[in-house]
Amino acid sequence: MLGMVVGSFTSVSLDPPLIAFFPDRSSTTWPRIAKVGRFCVNVLSDSQERVCRALSARGDDKFGAIAHQPSFSGQPRIDGVVAWIDCDIYAVHDAGDHWCVFGQVTALDIESPSNPLLFFKGSYGQFAPLAISLEDVA
Repeated sequence: MLGMVVGSFTSVSLDPPLIAFFPDRSSTTWPRIAKVGRFCVNVLSDSQERVCRALSARGDDKFGAIAHQPSFSGQPRIDGVVAWIDCDIYAVHDAGDHWCVFGQVTALDIESPSNPLLFFKGSYGQFAPLAISLEDVA
């Protein structure tokens, strides 16, 4: 079972529903996912740092100690995530030392009202709502 962690992920289009992420050209996992032609994005919760570290490690059995179920397309959907997004590969473009991978969304769901896990400046963290909203400033 294949899995990787990406640092940049974005929504692209609503019609058709597309997302994008940017795997490094040196990734050994991305070419294997590309051959499958589909993938499931798992938005990890702020309590899943251990899961993120396991998926970041080198090796083939990344899901051995991670509770998961098959998504609609048969890809790993990790238990306890904030959300998951099943995708077919729509297009892949050269992006310098990365690839720009577009995925067409085939299914998705919100699993948990948790906050997402963040990685910033070399550390894991949590989302903190702003103390002042734009409405308070106006």
